Amino acid sequence: MTHRTTQDEQGSTWSATTKTLPPARIQPATLGATITHGGVDFAVAAPSAYSVELCIFKDAGRQAIEDRYLMNQHEGGIWSAHLPGASIGTLYGYRVDGDWNPDAARVFNPNKLLLDPYGKGVEGEVLLDPAIFAHETGDDLTPVKPFKFSTVDSSTHTGRSVVVGTSDFAVADKPRTPWPETVIYELHVKGFTKQMQGVPAELRGTYAGLAHPAAISHLKALGVTAIELLPIHAKWPEPFLVEKGLTNYWGYSTLSFFAPEPSYATKQAQQLGAQAVLDEVRGMVSILHEHGIEVLLDVVYNHTCEGGIDGPSLSFRGFGQDLYYRHTTQHPVTMIDETGCGNTVNFDEALIVQMTLDSLRYWSTEVGVDGFRFDLASTLGRHATGFTSRHPFFVALAADPVLSKQKIIAEPWDIGPGGWQTGNFPLPWSEWNDRYRDTIRSFWLADFANLEAGRPSQGPNELATRISGSADLFGQTLGHNRPVRSSINFITAHDGFTLADLTAYNHKNNFDNLEGNRDGTTQNLSWNHGVEGHMKRIPRRAADNRNTALVMLDSVFYARERSMRNLMATLLISAGTPMITAGDEIGRTQYGNNNAYCQDNVISWVNWDMDSWQHDMFDSVRYLIALRKHHPVMRPCSFASGEISAGDEIRDLSWYTAQNKKFKPEDWHKVKHRTLQMLRSGASCGDSDMLVVFNATLNSKLVTLATGRGRKYRLVFDSSWTNPNEGGAVSATDHSYCDVAEPGTSVHIEPQSLQIYLTE
Repeated sequence: MTHRTTQDEQGSTWSATTKTLPPARIQPATLGATITHGGVDFAVAAPSAYSVELCIFKDAGRQAIEDRYLMNQHEGGIWSAHLPGASIGTLYGYRVDGDWNPDAARVFNPNKLLLDPYGKGVEGEVLLDPAIFAHETGDDLTPVKPFKFSTVDSSTHTGRSVVVGTSDFAVADKPRTPWPETVIYELHVKGFTKQMQGVPAELRGTYAGLAHPAAISHLKALGVTAIELLPIHAKWPEPFLVEKGLTNYWGYSTLSFFAPEPSYATKQAQQLGAQAVLDEVRGMVSILHEHGIEVLLDVVYNHTCEGGIDGPSLSFRGFGQDLYYRHTTQHPVTMIDETGCGNTVNFDEALIVQMTLDSLRYWSTEVGVDGFRFDLASTLGRHATGFTSRHPFFVALAADPVLSKQKIIAEPWDIGPGGWQTGNFPLPWSEWNDRYRDTIRSFWLADFANLEAGRPSQGPNELATRISGSADLFGQTLGHNRPVRSSINFITAHDGFTLADLTAYNHKNNFDNLEGNRDGTTQNLSWNHGVEGHMKRIPRRAADNRNTALVMLDSVFYARERSMRNLMATLLISAGTPMITAGDEIGRTQYGNNNAYCQDNVISWVNWDMDSWQHDMFDSVRYLIALRKHHPVMRPCSFASGEISAGDEIRDLSWYTAQNKKFKPEDWHKVKHRTLQMLRSGASCGDSDMLVVFNATLNSKLVTLATGRGRKYRLVFDSSWTNPNEGGAVSATDHSYCDVAEPGTSVHIEPQSLQIYLTE
């Protein structure tokens, strides 16, 4: 039994007695808190520590009595203890003693209570205060230089880890939707249902709210097959946001890689504790599975909420700053920041790779999710010498019998040297295709702004490459062919303008972020259609037809809506896996904020109070998704060769001018060929052929339809229609009222629009 003297936040000294415990009964490599017969085994990694204490709390209060137990050291820097009588709901943390040498990235401080890096539940808030820093700070939280050891105890200003057990119900089986049929819908757990009228008030903005019939009804009516949740790992906002009265709404500031964020749970679950919060998450996943909807998690393993060298000591840093984070090699060391968030998790360390894999397996098996989107994934493939496609983490994930079967998606860049790695991730990865995003935005928006202003614009060369699956990025990489699904095609995501704002703003409007509108990208590739900003549509009376201003505004509204339909239609006829951002299907606005990460309010929440044009927009998007589902020609499974396949009469993919002439190499860069046709054969998938006619000009055109195999074409979509019913489309399977055209005949196409034809 040992004795330690410490100070509370007022500086008064008090004593704590440390007891001893037997080692864990399980293999010490099984990290975290594991319920066993008669108690709980605790194990944690701290290879450079002198000693580790397990701290047990009698209740959740900040002044709760704390019992401390010395842990037992094992090979590899693992520390363990078995606590008889402990069970589900036990509140705990750790204190770690070791070197105090900030110049060498050693900042061990036993006065700081640490959350378990493997903790599966978190209770209590972390409060921004000098007490949570391992070093002394001034009142403004800047460190006293040189760094000095803090003797203030942090337990009254931080949360507790919580022992959770196996839930008493199984998650419904995973839908395992094939990649070619997958349509991803990116959403925020809170923002999606916070204003959804059909969800009971007490469930809005929660995990349970996302599983409510009203929420599921929208997802199923839209036709998406998978939801991709912005981070739901427990989080803590950056201090500079807290000081401004803001928060990290998006959640890219991870406090725990195993515990779900408690604030997204219902109040009842929060009051019942971490086990109830976890059960609510698992229940949400299970109900979505029952409706055939997969659940993908956006995960942030590239950095943590502990920030840079002067950040707080909440968990990881206290077990070994040099273990968890990358540093320079000179003395004194500085932290390497390849994420823009102050620190970079050190994937050169086997313990870090192990922790990440363990976390992914836990969410895949115990929670039951179907896959992951990795934030700044290039960081996960970095050695000190740079990124490699054959990083041990990638190899281990591909060889893992559980994770290799999940949907694995990369955001394939970070801000470090050589950080842009689109196309360089090995199987089973798919990747966000930023080249696709920028090309489609440019073709339908930025280029139009140039045309309208009389400035030079580009031809269709890049468009054709992106619509066809981006074979230049994914076709032949890493010594093998990657599948078409490797390209995650998207126009918008959480980060940037919404679809509606792309058509309404030339410039960002981020003043609510309190950074003087300096944050967020200026490269939006948007087009406001002549009027800057979001506008409420004004109902028109018959007499208003003579009002020139109202007529002009009405034309702007119509042009914006048509641009949104152009973008959505292009997305859903492109080879690859489409991703839609929540609310884009109803024209959601963020009022020009293209970096709304700190806006936990109506700026970010989906507004379900819709005007008639928004209902029309929804009908158009769900119709396109259903059309894609029923016609595999819209979602090819392989890259086109441009050749005639065995048993077919036409090339698998061919491009024509408006005059029904096959494209020549010199045609691709000419602006006059922004009116063009794409013919995709459906023979290989037993489907109709698809002809898409693009008119990306400011004038209406006459187009001579491509001859193809000589079959009649039926016009199944025209972006100039305000609603599919306007063109006679009763449903995705009933086009009997749609116009029919003979190949080789001339058809009229409106300016700034596209048409989709299927052969009879």
